[in-house]
Amino acid sequence: MARSIYLTSPEGDSGKSVVALGLVDLLSRSVQRVGVFRPVARSTKTRDYVLELLLAHDGVDLTYDECVGVTYEEVLADQEAALGKIVQRYHEVARRCDAVVVVGSDYTDVAGPTELAYNGRIAANLGAPVVLVVNGSGRTPEAIHQVVDIVVGAMRDEHAQVLAVTVNRCGPAALDAVKAEVEGGTGLPTFALPESPLLTAPTVRQLMEAVGGSLRAGDDELLSREVLDVLVGAMSVEHLLDRIADGAVVITPGDRSDVLLGLLMAHAAEGFPSLAGIILNGGFEPSPVVMRLIDGLGTRLPIITTSLGSFRSASAAASTRGHLSADSQLKVDTALALFEEHVDGTALLGALDVARPEVVTPLMFEYELLDRARADRKHIVLPEGNDDRILRAASTLLRRGVARLTILGEPAAIRTRATELGLDLADADLIDPHDPAWVERFAAEYTQIRAHKGMTVERAREIVPSVSYFGTMMVHLGLADGMVSGAAHTTAHTIKPSFEIIKTAPGTSSVSSCFLMCLEDRVLVYADCAVIPDPTAEQLADIAISSAATAVQFGIEPRIAMLSYSTGASGTGADVDKVRAATALVRERRPDLSVEGPIQYDAAVDASVAQTKLPDSAVAGRATVFVFPDLNTGNNTYKAVQRSAGAIAVGPVLQGLNKPVNDLSRGALVQDIVNTVAITAIQAQADAPAGATTTSEAVVR
Repeated sequence: MARSIYLTSPEGDSGKSVVALGLVDLLSRSVQRVGVFRPVARSTKTRDYVLELLLAHDGVDLTYDECVGVTYEEVLADQEAALGKIVQRYHEVARRCDAVVVVGSDYTDVAGPTELAYNGRIAANLGAPVVLVVNGSGRTPEAIHQVVDIVVGAMRDEHAQVLAVTVNRCGPAALDAVKAEVEGGTGLPTFALPESPLLTAPTVRQLMEAVGGSLRAGDDELLSREVLDVLVGAMSVEHLLDRIADGAVVITPGDRSDVLLGLLMAHAAEGFPSLAGIILNGGFEPSPVVMRLIDGLGTRLPIITTSLGSFRSASAAASTRGHLSADSQLKVDTALALFEEHVDGTALLGALDVARPEVVTPLMFEYELLDRARADRKHIVLPEGNDDRILRAASTLLRRGVARLTILGEPAAIRTRATELGLDLADADLIDPHDPAWVERFAAEYTQIRAHKGMTVERAREIVPSVSYFGTMMVHLGLADGMVSGAAHTTAHTIKPSFEIIKTAPGTSSVSSCFLMCLEDRVLVYADCAVIPDPTAEQLADIAISSAATAVQFGIEPRIAMLSYSTGASGTGADVDKVRAATALVRERRPDLSVEGPIQYDAAVDASVAQTKLPDSAVAGRATVFVFPDLNTGNNTYKAVQRSAGAIAVGPVLQGLNKPVNDLSRGALVQDIVNTVAITAIQAQADAPAGATTTSEAVVR
């Protein structure tokens, strides 16, 4: 039976969704199958946004209807019958999962003893310990303690066990006081999370719907941006410009062309805040000549028109509250970062008695990457600042504290595009690779490195502004710990500079690659699938040794299978002899490694085949590192396993370089970029002494 945890609150607006998302994320790192369950749906007319948020998490594989117990109407009609149905439907989910996060009701959105008691009854009947979520906004630590005491008593009256308390939406300065007061008074583990205005910020689209408006000009895509402030622009332009802020929506009469044009100019100007939108009210439209001017400017800023007057427009906008939803990656990243920073996940899992299984799922492996990268944050340079995927990944990496980042590109353009997408890149360093000071420094260094090839400073000045060369020079000079590129460039464009500048690590003569293949229950290493077309025996030995080191870096015990079309001594021919010679070289250079070859793939992975073909081998049937005889075989095999077995292929991971540089697929998704940066950071951790940091230098922000 699944381990379960029940989230409940004595009131509405407590931020249960933040804690629920954090718990789903936490459990996904520890068990294979995570379920979510909503005993009472928020609404019968619209889908429950909390449930949809949790179902969008990669760790959950259930449908919406499977995760709903009963409707509000069913509870009102017959509480006992509704409770029976809730228990039945919960167990249908629990039978398919290792852990279930149950999110209690909030259908009234007000504090109520009847609702609270009913949640206690549900938790007791599901056998799920309770985590209380209490709203700390506007309350003293003593007042919060009183609320918790009342709720704990109510839960105990219904025979529900309270496991821990989470106080959400606290003032940042009061976190320690709240935790000490509640934990000291109740003896329950207590976590306090600060208020985050972003999590309750509505989107421009929500404001447009609230005022009954329509998009008159601008980009529909930017309607998803969060609104951090609402202003009424009834004053003169010069006074209004002093009050605007990043993420603000300004409401102004539609016949105030002076205000409209002033706001558009300020939005486009360097040094002024980036607005989220403009609402033109009163049913007025700008004059045709003004609209022609706006259309000619090509502004992407949403301009919305509504028939409501100023008071009703402002009232409707001010009363619109946003919520945490899966379509806002910034909000999701913010919520997860708050949970990770302020909730002791290890202690919570220990209280739940959730043991980590022996198997490693792809999602568990991805989370392990992020956790290891966070443990010692490295500085990674991302050369492709003009790609939206890079900017989105950078926002996630910064919010989750995975790495320190430098992004290459024109700083003003990067900032503008980031704000349009609703991303937070304030903590990233932005560098223009055409900045003369950087170009001169890098050109001089590159000229020395390539002097044996006749390089001149003049030619070097033309080469180093190329983003791949510029990023590689940063890594070479210790200004960054690693580089990730390739979302918009070829593999050759990305890695050629590293061959010239960073070069191979001591004891390694070949740069190769591997993929970390995340199968349903384990992670394997495939090499080489991207770099060396037809390796010699010496190169195959290099690939094997480098791949074993990569496996160790990522927590995989290396058992190396040197693949061929025959196993053991059964085959002959140049191709088999090459693998046999490579295996001998690995044993000679690294006698501590477990290696077998030549060996066929089935004998390497299947214990029953291994028992027949190589019964005395320590590798056969349980290999973890697979070295392919050539690029053709390796590349096709990894893609076949990826597509046919549903494996997640993380990579290619470059190995054998002095410092880490990694290539992305040009079809890379945002999560692929996040994973590759985490991998690069972990490689940099292995290359640097503990606690070492890259040189800090002034950069353009």
